[in-house]
Amino acid sequence: MQASFPPVVISGTGLYRPPHVITNAELVEAFNAYADRQNALHADAIAAGERAAMTHSSVEFIEKASGIKQRYVIEKEGVLDPARMYPRFAPRGDDQISLMAEIAVDAAKQALQQAGKTGADIDAVLCSSANMQRAYPAMAVEIQQALGAGGYGFDMNVACSSATFALEQAYNAVRSGASKCVLVVNPEITSAHLEWRDRDCHFIFGDVCTAVIIERADTATGSEQWEILGTQLATQFSSNIRNNFGFMNRAEDRDPNARDLTFYQEGRKVFKEVVPMAAAHIETHLGKLGLEPTQVSRYWLHQANQGMNQLVIKKLVGADAGDEVAPLILNEYANTASAGSIIAFHHHRGDLKAGDAGVICSFGAGYSIGSVVVKKR
Repeated sequence: MQASFPPVVISGTGLYRPPHVITNAELVEAFNAYADRQNALHADAIAAGERAAMTHSSVEFIEKASGIKQRYVIEKEGVLDPARMYPRFAPRGDDQISLMAEIAVDAAKQALQQAGKTGADIDAVLCSSANMQRAYPAMAVEIQQALGAGGYGFDMNVACSSATFALEQAYNAVRSGASKCVLVVNPEITSAHLEWRDRDCHFIFGDVCTAVIIERADTATGSEQWEILGTQLATQFSSNIRNNFGFMNRAEDRDPNARDLTFYQEGRKVFKEVVPMAAAHIETHLGKLGLEPTQVSRYWLHQANQGMNQLVIKKLVGADAGDEVAPLILNEYANTASAGSIIAFHHHRGDLKAGDAGVICSFGAGYSIGSVVVKKR
Protein backbone atom coordinates (compact mmCIF):
# COMPACT_ATOMS: atom_id res chain seq x y z
CA MET A 1 0.00 0.00 0.00
CA GLN A 2 1.41 3.39 -1.00
CA ALA A 3 2.06 5.81 1.84
CA SER A 4 -0.14 8.90 1.99
CA PHE A 5 1.56 12.21 2.69
CA PRO A 6 -0.08 15.47 3.75
CA PRO A 7 -0.01 18.46 1.37
CA VAL A 8 3.05 20.68 1.78
CA VAL A 9 3.07 24.36 0.86
CA ILE A 10 5.36 27.31 0.37
CA SER A 11 3.75 29.87 2.66
CA GLY A 12 6.18 32.78 2.52
CA THR A 13 9.20 34.22 0.73
CA GLY A 14 11.64 36.97 1.58
CA LEU A 15 14.28 38.94 -0.29
CA TYR A 16 17.31 40.87 0.95
CA ARG A 17 18.46 43.35 -1.68
CA PRO A 18 21.81 45.09 -1.09
CA PRO A 19 21.94 48.89 -0.88
CA HIS A 20 24.36 49.53 -3.75
CA VAL A 21 23.78 49.35 -7.52
CA ILE A 22 26.52 48.98 -10.12
CA THR A 23 25.33 49.90 -13.60
CA ASN A 24 26.91 48.43 -16.70
CA ALA A 25 28.38 51.84 -17.51
CA GLU A 26 30.08 52.07 -14.10
CA LEU A 27 31.36 48.52 -14.39
CA VAL A 28 32.76 49.09 -17.89
CA GLU A 29 34.50 52.28 -16.83
CA ALA A 30 36.27 50.51 -13.96
CA PHE A 31 37.16 47.45 -16.04
CA ASN A 32 38.56 49.49 -18.91
CA ALA A 33 40.67 51.55 -16.51
CA TYR A 34 42.02 48.29 -15.06
CA ALA A 35 42.73 46.96 -18.56
CA ASP A 36 44.60 50.14 -19.49
CA ARG A 37 46.71 49.88 -16.31
CA GLN A 38 47.58 46.26 -17.09
CA ASN A 39 48.42 46.99 -20.71
CA ALA A 40 50.71 49.84 -19.65
CA LEU A 41 52.36 47.69 -16.99
CA HIS A 42 53.06 44.89 -19.47
CA ALA A 43 53.66 47.05 -22.55
CA ASP A 44 57.05 45.49 -23.35
CA ALA A 45 55.75 41.91 -23.15
CA ILE A 46 52.74 42.85 -25.28
CA ALA A 47 54.97 44.50 -27.90
CA ALA A 48 57.18 41.40 -27.97
CA GLY A 49 54.18 39.16 -28.56
CA GLU A 50 54.70 37.40 -25.22
CA ARG A 51 51.45 38.60 -23.75
CA ALA A 52 48.05 39.49 -25.22
CA ALA A 53 46.74 42.98 -24.60
CA MET A 54 43.56 43.21 -22.55
CA THR A 55 40.49 44.16 -24.56
CA HIS A 56 38.02 46.78 -23.40
CA SER A 57 34.52 45.83 -22.32
CA SER A 58 31.41 47.76 -23.32
CA VAL A 59 27.81 48.23 -22.25
CA GLU A 60 26.66 46.89 -25.62
CA PHE A 61 28.77 43.74 -25.25
CA ILE A 62 27.37 43.01 -21.78
CA GLU A 63 23.73 43.52 -22.68
CA LYS A 64 23.97 41.54 -25.90
CA ALA A 65 25.78 38.65 -24.21
CA SER A 66 23.53 38.40 -21.18
CA GLY A 67 20.59 40.80 -20.98
CA ILE A 68 22.02 42.16 -17.70
CA LYS A 69 21.77 45.92 -17.17
CA GLN A 70 22.83 46.33 -13.54
CA ARG A 71 23.49 44.40 -10.34
CA TYR A 72 23.16 44.93 -6.57
CA VAL A 73 26.24 44.56 -4.37
CA ILE A 74 26.91 44.74 -0.66
CA GLU A 75 30.08 46.81 -1.18
CA LYS A 76 30.71 48.91 -4.28
CA GLU A 77 33.91 50.95 -3.96
CA GLY A 78 36.32 48.03 -3.89
CA VAL A 79 34.75 46.45 -6.96
CA LEU A 80 35.07 49.68 -8.96
CA ASP A 81 38.63 50.47 -7.81
CA PRO A 82 40.93 49.70 -10.80
CA ALA A 83 43.73 48.98 -8.35
CA ARG A 84 41.62 46.37 -6.50
CA MET A 85 38.62 45.05 -8.46
CA TYR A 86 36.91 43.07 -5.68
CA PRO A 87 34.80 44.09 -2.66
CA ARG A 88 36.25 45.33 0.61
CA PHE A 89 34.59 43.74 3.64
CA ALA A 90 35.56 44.58 7.21
CA PRO A 91 36.45 41.47 9.24
CA ARG A 92 34.08 40.64 12.09
CA GLY A 93 34.91 39.05 15.40
CA ASP A 94 33.62 35.65 16.42
CA ASP A 95 31.23 37.39 18.82
CA GLN A 96 29.56 39.30 15.97
CA ILE A 97 27.01 37.97 13.51
CA SER A 98 28.66 37.05 10.24
CA LEU A 99 27.82 38.94 7.05
CA MET A 100 26.19 35.94 5.38
CA ALA A 101 24.06 35.19 8.43
CA GLU A 102 23.06 38.85 8.70
CA ILE A 103 21.58 39.05 5.21
CA ALA A 104 19.97 35.62 5.62
CA VAL A 105 18.23 36.75 8.80
CA ASP A 106 16.95 39.86 6.98
CA ALA A 107 15.38 37.76 4.20
CA ALA A 108 14.13 35.15 6.68
CA LYS A 109 12.25 37.72 8.77
CA GLN A 110 10.41 38.92 5.67
CA ALA A 111 9.43 35.35 4.77
CA LEU A 112 8.29 34.65 8.33
CA GLN A 113 6.12 37.75 8.35
CA GLN A 114 4.53 36.78 5.04
CA ALA A 115 3.85 33.26 6.34
CA GLY A 116 2.45 34.53 9.66
CA LYS A 117 5.17 32.73 11.59
CA THR A 118 7.90 33.58 14.09
CA GLY A 119 11.39 32.17 14.47
CA ALA A 120 10.12 29.90 17.23
CA ASP A 121 7.86 28.13 14.71
CA ILE A 122 10.86 27.00 12.65
CA ASP A 123 12.33 23.60 13.47
CA ALA A 124 14.84 23.29 10.61
CA VAL A 125 17.06 25.78 8.79
CA LEU A 126 18.73 24.93 5.49
CA CYS A 127 21.34 27.41 4.30
CA SER A 128 22.00 26.60 0.65
CA SER A 129 24.38 28.71 -1.38
CA ALA A 130 26.98 28.51 -4.17
CA ASN A 131 29.72 29.60 -1.74
CA MET A 132 29.75 29.52 2.06
CA GLN A 133 31.48 32.21 4.08
CA ARG A 134 33.33 29.67 6.20
CA ALA A 135 33.76 25.97 6.73
CA TYR A 136 32.25 25.73 10.24
CA PRO A 137 30.29 26.23 12.39
CA ALA A 138 27.55 25.90 9.81
CA MET A 139 26.01 29.16 8.66
CA ALA A 140 22.58 27.60 9.12
CA VAL A 141 23.18 27.06 12.84
CA GLU A 142 24.17 30.70 13.32
CA ILE A 143 21.04 31.79 11.43
CA GLN A 144 18.96 29.39 13.53
CA GLN A 145 20.25 30.99 16.72
CA ALA A 146 19.74 34.55 15.46
CA LEU A 147 16.09 33.79 14.64
CA GLY A 148 15.34 31.90 17.84
CA ALA A 149 14.50 28.77 15.87
CA GLY A 150 14.53 25.24 17.23
CA GLY A 151 15.40 21.87 15.74
CA TYR A 152 18.50 21.78 13.57
CA GLY A 153 20.30 23.51 10.73
CA PHE A 154 22.81 22.55 8.07
CA ASP A 155 24.58 24.01 5.04
CA MET A 156 24.50 22.62 1.53
CA ASN A 157 25.99 23.57 -1.83
CA VAL A 158 24.97 22.53 -5.32
CA ALA A 159 26.13 25.79 -6.92
CA CYS A 160 23.34 27.57 -8.82
CA SER A 161 20.87 24.77 -8.05
CA SER A 162 21.36 25.04 -4.28
CA ALA A 163 17.94 26.60 -3.65
CA THR A 164 15.85 24.05 -5.52
CA PHE A 165 17.87 21.17 -4.11
CA ALA A 166 17.26 22.54 -0.60
CA LEU A 167 13.55 22.91 -1.34
CA GLU A 168 13.33 19.19 -2.05
CA GLN A 169 15.05 18.39 1.26
CA ALA A 170 12.64 20.73 3.07
CA TYR A 171 9.63 19.28 1.24
CA ASN A 172 10.61 15.72 2.11
CA ALA A 173 11.30 16.61 5.75
CA VAL A 174 7.88 18.21 6.18
CA ARG A 175 5.78 15.62 4.37
CA SER A 176 7.51 12.75 6.18
CA GLY A 177 6.86 14.39 9.53
CA ALA A 178 10.53 14.82 10.39
CA SER A 179 10.03 18.61 10.49
CA LYS A 180 6.99 20.84 10.84
CA CYS A 181 8.16 24.15 9.40
CA VAL A 182 11.41 24.58 7.45
CA LEU A 183 13.27 27.73 6.50
CA VAL A 184 15.43 27.66 3.37
CA VAL A 185 17.78 30.62 2.93
CA ASN A 186 20.03 31.34 -0.06
CA PRO A 187 22.59 34.01 0.83
CA GLU A 188 24.62 34.70 -2.30
CA ILE A 189 27.56 37.06 -1.80
CA THR A 190 28.69 36.47 -5.37
CA SER A 191 30.77 39.65 -5.55
CA ALA A 192 33.42 37.94 -3.42
CA HIS A 193 33.95 34.99 -5.79
CA LEU A 194 33.45 36.71 -9.15
CA GLU A 195 36.57 37.56 -11.17
CA TRP A 196 35.84 41.21 -11.88
CA ARG A 197 39.07 41.46 -13.91
CA ASP A 198 38.00 38.98 -16.60
CA ARG A 199 36.15 40.56 -19.55
CA ASP A 200 34.27 37.33 -20.31
CA CYS A 201 32.56 37.20 -16.92
CA HIS A 202 33.10 40.49 -15.04
CA PHE A 203 29.46 41.49 -15.50
CA ILE A 204 27.70 38.25 -14.55
CA PHE A 205 26.92 38.24 -10.84
CA GLY A 206 25.14 40.28 -8.17
CA ASP A 207 24.63 39.91 -4.41
CA VAL A 208 21.31 38.98 -2.79
CA CYS A 209 19.62 36.63 -0.32
CA THR A 210 16.29 34.82 -0.63
CA ALA A 211 14.26 32.93 1.96
CA VAL A 212 11.40 30.43 1.68
CA ILE A 213 9.10 28.93 4.33
CA ILE A 214 7.90 25.34 3.74
CA GLU A 215 5.27 23.75 5.99
CA ARG A 216 2.25 21.44 6.04
CA ALA A 217 -0.85 22.96 4.50
CA ASP A 218 -2.89 22.29 7.64
CA THR A 219 -0.55 24.49 9.72
CA ALA A 220 -0.22 27.30 7.18
CA THR A 221 -1.71 30.62 8.27
CA GLY A 222 -0.36 32.96 5.62
CA SER A 223 -2.67 34.64 3.13
CA GLU A 224 -0.94 33.02 0.15
CA GLN A 225 -0.02 29.33 -0.17
CA TRP A 226 1.57 27.34 -2.98
CA GLU A 227 1.20 23.58 -2.78
CA ILE A 228 4.29 21.66 -3.85
CA LEU A 229 3.08 19.03 -6.32
CA GLY A 230 6.50 17.46 -6.75
CA THR A 231 10.25 17.98 -6.96
CA GLN A 232 12.89 16.49 -9.23
CA LEU A 233 16.68 16.75 -9.09
CA ALA A 234 19.42 15.66 -11.48
CA THR A 235 23.20 15.99 -11.72
CA GLN A 236 25.74 15.23 -14.41
CA PHE A 237 29.41 15.99 -13.87
CA SER A 238 31.00 18.78 -15.87
CA SER A 239 33.96 21.11 -15.34
CA ASN A 240 32.55 23.78 -17.65
CA ILE A 241 31.52 25.90 -14.63
CA ARG A 242 34.07 25.75 -11.86
CA ASN A 243 35.70 27.38 -8.84
CA ASN A 244 38.69 25.59 -7.28
CA PHE A 245 38.95 27.70 -4.13
CA GLY A 246 39.08 25.59 -0.99
CA PHE A 247 40.86 24.72 2.22
CA MET A 248 43.45 22.56 0.45
CA ASN A 249 44.81 25.40 -1.67
CA ARG A 250 47.47 26.42 0.83
CA ALA A 251 48.64 22.82 1.19
CA GLU A 252 49.26 22.76 -2.56
CA ASP A 253 51.69 25.73 -2.32
CA ARG A 254 49.68 27.56 -4.95
CA ASP A 255 49.42 31.20 -5.94
CA PRO A 256 46.50 32.48 -3.81
CA ASN A 257 45.49 34.74 -6.70
CA ALA A 258 45.46 32.00 -9.34
CA ARG A 259 42.69 32.49 -11.90
CA ASP A 260 40.95 29.19 -11.14
CA LEU A 261 40.36 30.16 -7.50
CA THR A 262 37.44 32.36 -8.52
CA PHE A 263 34.47 31.68 -10.80
CA TYR A 264 35.26 30.65 -14.38
CA GLN A 265 33.33 28.89 -17.11
CA GLU A 266 33.21 27.77 -20.72
CA GLY A 267 30.14 29.86 -21.47
CA ARG A 268 29.40 28.65 -24.99
CA LYS A 269 29.64 25.00 -23.96
CA VAL A 270 27.38 25.62 -20.97
CA PHE A 271 24.75 27.28 -23.14
CA LYS A 272 24.82 24.51 -25.73
CA GLU A 273 24.70 21.66 -23.23
CA VAL A 274 22.48 22.95 -20.42
CA VAL A 275 19.56 24.34 -22.46
CA PRO A 276 18.38 20.98 -23.85
CA MET A 277 19.06 19.28 -20.51
CA ALA A 278 16.94 21.82 -18.62
CA ALA A 279 14.06 21.72 -21.10
CA ALA A 280 13.99 17.91 -21.10
CA HIS A 281 14.21 17.81 -17.30
CA ILE A 282 11.19 20.10 -16.88
CA GLU A 283 9.13 18.30 -19.52
CA THR A 284 9.83 14.91 -17.94
CA HIS A 285 8.99 16.19 -14.47
CA LEU A 286 5.70 17.69 -15.64
CA GLY A 287 4.85 14.44 -17.44
CA LYS A 288 5.22 12.49 -14.20
CA LEU A 289 2.64 14.82 -12.66
CA GLY A 290 0.25 14.50 -15.62
CA LEU A 291 0.90 18.02 -16.89
CA GLU A 292 1.84 19.37 -20.30
CA PRO A 293 4.26 22.32 -20.52
CA THR A 294 1.51 24.45 -22.07
CA GLN A 295 -0.66 23.88 -18.98
CA VAL A 296 1.84 25.70 -16.80
CA SER A 297 0.96 29.34 -16.19
CA ARG A 298 4.45 30.49 -15.23
CA TYR A 299 8.07 29.36 -15.29
CA TRP A 300 10.38 30.90 -12.71
CA LEU A 301 13.71 29.92 -14.22
CA HIS A 302 17.32 30.27 -13.17
CA GLN A 303 18.49 33.75 -14.07
CA ALA A 304 21.87 33.43 -15.78
CA ASN A 305 21.35 34.50 -19.35
CA GLN A 306 18.37 35.97 -21.19
CA GLY A 307 18.97 33.97 -24.36
CA MET A 308 19.26 30.72 -22.41
CA ASN A 309 15.91 31.22 -20.70
CA GLN A 310 14.19 32.19 -23.94
CA LEU A 311 15.45 29.04 -25.65
CA VAL A 312 14.41 26.78 -22.75
CA ILE A 313 10.88 28.20 -22.88
CA LYS A 314 10.74 27.93 -26.67
CA LYS A 315 11.63 24.24 -26.43
CA LEU A 316 8.90 23.72 -23.82
CA VAL A 317 5.93 25.66 -25.20
CA GLY A 318 6.91 25.68 -28.86
CA ALA A 319 6.83 29.44 -29.32
CA ASP A 320 8.50 32.61 -28.15
CA ALA A 321 7.16 33.49 -24.72
CA GLY A 322 7.47 36.83 -22.98
CA ASP A 323 7.83 37.86 -19.36
CA GLU A 324 4.25 36.83 -18.64
CA VAL A 325 5.23 33.16 -19.01
CA ALA A 326 8.89 33.28 -17.98
CA PRO A 327 9.65 36.53 -16.13
CA LEU A 328 13.21 37.84 -16.19
CA ILE A 329 14.78 39.56 -13.21
CA LEU A 330 18.44 39.32 -14.29
CA ASN A 331 18.27 42.66 -16.10
CA GLU A 332 17.96 44.25 -12.64
CA TYR A 333 19.68 41.73 -10.34
CA ALA A 334 22.13 40.00 -12.75
CA ASN A 335 22.92 36.34 -12.07
CA THR A 336 22.42 35.75 -8.36
CA ALA A 337 23.50 32.09 -8.41
CA SER A 338 21.00 29.88 -6.56
CA ALA A 339 18.70 32.77 -5.66
CA GLY A 340 17.64 33.76 -9.19
CA SER A 341 14.62 31.50 -9.66
CA ILE A 342 13.44 32.31 -6.13
CA ILE A 343 13.65 36.07 -6.82
CA ALA A 344 11.54 35.52 -9.93
CA PHE A 345 8.99 33.56 -7.86
CA HIS A 346 9.05 36.21 -5.12
CA HIS A 347 8.37 39.10 -7.51
CA HIS A 348 6.18 37.48 -10.17
CA ARG A 349 3.44 35.31 -8.68
CA GLY A 350 0.90 37.75 -7.27
CA ASP A 351 -1.25 37.90 -10.40
CA LEU A 352 -1.84 34.16 -10.63
CA LYS A 353 -5.11 32.67 -9.41
CA ALA A 354 -6.05 29.59 -7.42
CA GLY A 355 -5.39 26.40 -9.39
CA ASP A 356 -2.65 27.93 -11.55
CA ALA A 357 0.50 25.81 -11.81
CA GLY A 358 4.08 27.00 -12.04
CA VAL A 359 7.63 25.63 -12.16
CA ILE A 360 10.58 26.89 -10.14
CA CYS A 361 13.68 25.59 -11.92
CA SER A 362 17.42 26.15 -11.57
CA PHE A 363 20.36 24.88 -13.55
CA GLY A 364 24.06 25.40 -13.07
CA ALA A 365 27.44 23.98 -12.16
CA GLY A 366 27.61 20.30 -11.60
CA TYR A 367 25.85 20.19 -13.98
CA SER A 368 22.86 20.36 -11.66
CA ILE A 369 19.17 20.86 -12.39
CA GLY A 370 16.37 21.13 -9.85
CA SER A 371 12.66 21.70 -10.45
CA VAL A 372 9.80 22.34 -8.05
CA VAL A 373 6.27 22.23 -9.46
CA VAL A 374 3.75 24.25 -7.47
CA LYS A 375 0.02 25.10 -7.60
CA LYS A 376 -1.64 28.11 -6.04
CA ARG A 377 -4.22 27.12 -3.40
